[in-house]
Amino acid sequence: MSRLTLPRLAVTLGGLALVGLAGFILLTAPRAGSVAAVQGLTGDAVQGEAVFWAAGCASCHAAAGAAGADMLVLAGGQAFPSDFGTFIAPNISPDPQAGIGGWTVEAFARAIQDGVSPDDGHYFPALPYNAYNKMQPQDVVNLKAFMDGLPASSTASQPHQVGFPINIRRTLGLWKLMFVSHDWVITGDLTEAQNRGRYIAEALAHCGECHTPRNALGGLDRSRWLAGAPNPSGKGNIPNITPGKLTWSESEIVEYLTSGFTPEFDSVGGHMAHVVENMARLPESDRQAVAAYLKIVPAVD
Repeated sequence: MSRLTLPRLAVTLGGLALVGLAGFILLTAPRAGSVAAVQGLTGDAVQGEAVFWAAGCASCHAAAGAAGADMLVLAGGQAFPSDFGTFIAPNISPDPQAGIGGWTVEAFARAIQDGVSPDDGHYFPALPYNAYNKMQPQDVVNLKAFMDGLPASSTASQPHQVGFPINIRRTLGLWKLMFVSHDWVITGDLTEAQNRGRYIAEALAHCGECHTPRNALGGLDRSRWLAGAPNPSGKGNIPNITPGKLTWSESEIVEYLTSGFTPEFDSVGGHMAHVVENMARLPESDRQAVAAYLKIVPAVD
């Protein structure tokens, strides 16, 4: 009897393994929902510059220590440590070999909004596609048009410093299913300014990626939106910017995003200095919109 049972058991287990593997492949397959939306659109580089600064592209992808005009050379190389390893910003300059100069606008949209590379691999969420997936298609196309006109760099991108099992990119398909959302966090009957502020804060400037706490798998805790989080570098904390902690007036928030000075006459530092530099390049109405948005975020003590 055992001679019959063991082969059947082996066949059953083998069948279950094949079903599990097929399910894994299906669930983790890269998906691209953004491509159709950008097809047929023409990019405007002038409009794309504002998107570029709001999205903070240079803050991460310029070389470490870059300043002035060198901020527009998106050679990559900055290191961003985290609990999951150290991620190295890649070259996204228009160089056709080292950068993204050979990409179509569809490939660009697929990368920044779906987190999928041109060779059908998953990008790590160090690229904030969980925020950029809310960008308007025309803004995506305009951003690509502006970036195509920036200086090219032949500097090769460096590999991320991540170990097993984080380096198995296929598993990111499951991560995306669990944690990627196309929905706005703040909903309801918003004013025009609050809507614009939400678009900048939740999509372009991806404020939640740093200011919102994460769970053990790195997913954002949207129930504590902008409530602050440990600094991924391990040094200090990123502050709570909900009304439960940030009690500045709207005009004080606007001043901070313009000059970098707090109401207490302290000055911005760290990576936030780049954020302020980016925000200061936007129309004042955009900074006012962000301030209006921050005032309607649910307070977290």
